[in-house]
Amino acid sequence: MSYDPSPSYPYRPPDPPSYDPYTYDTYPWAPQEAPEPAGRRPQRHTALGHHSDLRVLRSAYRWQRRVATLTALGYFVLFLILSAFAPSFMTSTVTDGLPTGLLLALVQVPVTWLAVVLYEQTARRRVDPIADRIRKHAELDAKREGAR
Repeated sequence: MSYDPSPSYPYRPPDPPSYDPYTYDTYPWAPQEAPEPAGRRPQRHTALGHHSDLRVLRSAYRWQRRVATLTALGYFVLFLILSAFAPSFMTSTVTDGLPTGLLLALVQVPVTWLAVVLYEQTARRRVDPIADRIRKHAELDAKREGAR
């Protein structure tokens, strides 16, 4: 035999409204809600705080930081790993008297400059246009709110 968990009477009367004995409409010092102005139109666009462009800006900025950080730190970690686990490679000479380890250490400075250039390039190409668009939307929203 099967059991039917549904009640025999599916209709349930609504709960009575709750009564708060500490709120009275007769006291003059009780705060009253301001009526909504009649001439105000509802917003046709989403508020800036919930805008999808902010999520896009955050992800673009996050990607920008990762590229620059992985460029600089990735090379440095590679240099440290080679120093620890490949000492014969690091002590081998590239030219007369210049060991590979010293050459790789000197290349760290241009790699850091490359990380800075990549950071600025991705900022100009990906992050700044999104930030400019959000800024323009915010200015338009401020002008709309000021005109009301």
